[in-house]
Amino acid sequence: MDDILWNIPEQKSGTVTILGGNLHSFAPVAKTAEYFTKMPIKNIRTYLPDSLKSNIPSLPDIFFTKSTATGSFDKSPELNAAVKDADITLLAGDFSKNSATAVAIADALKNSENPTVWAKDTTDLLATEAQDLLPNGNITLIATLSQLQKLLRAIYYPKMLLLSMPIQPIKEVLHKFTLSYPVTILTFHDGQIIIASNGELHTTPLEKSGYTPLTLWTTDLPAKITALQAWNPNKPYDSTIAALSYKP
Repeated sequence: MDDILWNIPEQKSGTVTILGGNLHSFAPVAKTAEYFTKMPIKNIRTYLPDSLKSNIPSLPDIFFTKSTATGSFDKSPELNAAVKDADITLLAGDFSKNSATAVAIADALKNSENPTVWAKDTTDLLATEAQDLLPNGNITLIATLSQLQKLLRAIYYPKMLLLSMPIQPIKEVLHKFTLSYPVTILTFHDGQIIIASNGELHTTPLEKSGYTPLTLWTTDLPAKITALQAWNPNKPYDSTIAALSYKP
């Protein structure tokens, strides 16, 4: 994975869309957008539901799309374009539990072949839509084991993930799952960060990664994974592994 880190562009390159937030939570999404400024991304575009318009000052890289009555993303041409016009989209989370938002985000993803990274509560939100989304590929899931458990149940996958399982059976399920579906997965179990894609698996002890069971899911790692994949679109697995060592 060293070649990924040695080939960080010297000139700013790539366009990233960040989607996230709802009427009651947008600070984590703003922090994620701020973290991207440490990396040589040319265009960083943050999209929020327009229920937040009165809470946030007008800035050139912040855009608003139609929101539901409860203040989260709703279906709109602008939302579809936000995903379609980027090299990669980070679904940064804090979407709230809203079926209309799940349908809206899923609709935007179906209208684009560009890669997406699912962080925080995105896997929870899109579990009911995943049967149609996962076969399209270009998806990286940054998800807890319980989120993956919910996802596999939602798509009626024949193998189960149990939180009580030892790590080896977990790895066997992820090996088979990523052979069945063209996705990259980062999860955590039994002190190990597990990354799986196309049947390949990589594990890193959490204690050697610089993360904790809490910080693993927050601002910087999803941003690093997204940036490295923007520069290496055909290497989501290698980019996800390299992100654990990337220090902008």
